[in-house]
Amino acid sequence: MRRICLPLLALLAAAAPPPPGDSRAAAPALTYADSADLALAAPVAAQVRVAEAEALKDEQAAGVPPGLARVYVAADMVGLIRAPGPLPARVAYLVDLPRDSKGKAPKIRKGTEFLILAAPVPGRPGELRLVAPDAQIPFTPAEAERLRGIVREAAGTAAPPRITGIGKAFHVPGNIPGESETQIFLQTADGRPVSLSVLRRPGQTPQWAVALSEIVDEAAAPPAPGTLLWYRLACTLPSRLPAQSLGEADSGGAAAIQSDYRFVLDRLGPCLRNRRSR
Repeated sequence: MRRICLPLLALLAAAAPPPPGDSRAAAPALTYADSADLALAAPVAAQVRVAEAEALKDEQAAGVPPGLARVYVAADMVGLIRAPGPLPARVAYLVDLPRDSKGKAPKIRKGTEFLILAAPVPGRPGELRLVAPDAQIPFTPAEAERLRGIVREAAGTAAPPRITGIGKAFHVPGNIPGESETQIFLQTADGRPVSLSVLRRPGQTPQWAVALSEIVDEAAAPPAPGTLLWYRLACTLPSRLPAQSLGEADSGGAAAIQSDYRFVLDRLGPCLRNRRSR
């Protein structure tokens, strides 16, 4: 095993993410939201194969809390999912991993494959910093495909914008009792229009849709679970509309809007996350 130079250790240690809170428990399976959190935060997403891994000595791993060991990993690139530019065939990074029940540092076998979500270390080609303590993920074809899908969708021209808040909301009663339409406008990071609409008709299940344009037409529909649009909504929208969004509605209209908003949240379902460190 080759000797690790101390300047490299110092630089990577300074760039290493904070350790997870509960390091001894086995990591739970990632949900779509967990994967999206990591993928969207990482300039580099890649499948790598470990060439060598060495637990650092205590004097080389200052600040690592009890129960964890800091491991230097050199890995060969197997497949690049995303990167801001060219990367060498071999990369290096640090990861903090739980010790075993006897307090021994973990051993990562040569040839083990991982998915890593990372950022380049400025001025150090081939050296990466994980974007989170748990951003080294055991490779599975399913997780790799999910990450590729998230990255591909996020890079597309039709990628849904990041939701930053709730704008105005309106409620219009229909011509017959029980008929109504609610429209809720969302605020986005890039100013693109996004709105939610709920249509109620007597004797029918309420229909809702999300529109990514100024006009709500027949093409508007609810987002499919496990998509970036679903993630943007389910993992961002507050549990209740803010008062300022209801400023132009009377008391009856405000109650109807809140009811329709809860209907949308119920249909979206919860934004489940299993990660303990984010």
